[in-house]
Amino acid sequence: MAELKTKKTMLSVDDFINSIDDQQKRKDSFTIVKMMEKITKAKPKMWGPAIIGFGDVLLKYESGRELDWFYIGFSPRKQNLTLYIGGESLNQLALMKQLGKHKTSKGCLYINKLEDVKIDVLKQLIESAYQAKLKS
Repeated sequence: MAELKTKKTMLSVDDFINSIDDQQKRKDSFTIVKMMEKITKAKPKMWGPAIIGFGDVLLKYESGRELDWFYIGFSPRKQNLTLYIGGESLNQLALMKQLGKHKTSKGCLYINKLEDVKIDVLKQLIESAYQAKLKS
């Protein structure tokens, strides 16, 4: 079985964010870090070269495979801010309708910049995602 390339590292989250060229994306990233840190009460850690994760969880699959991962996280990608919050929160249609401009995939929420979304709704989505992960 192939080994997962994305692992927790000792790289600096602040250094990573400060290396982002786009000033708005850099500012938004620091805001998301503060938001997720407050919700999870966990310090941000770098996972691989470009993902910021919060908390540690050992995922166990039906196949017996185990994987060290984070509860929630995000990555300031070139195209957008990618939030790894899981499918549970993304299924909250009422909140998603109120959020503002965004896209989703199976477990990710994509936003271009924080000003495109309602911050209070985003906080609710992140909080519900974190709580759902704690229960699973």
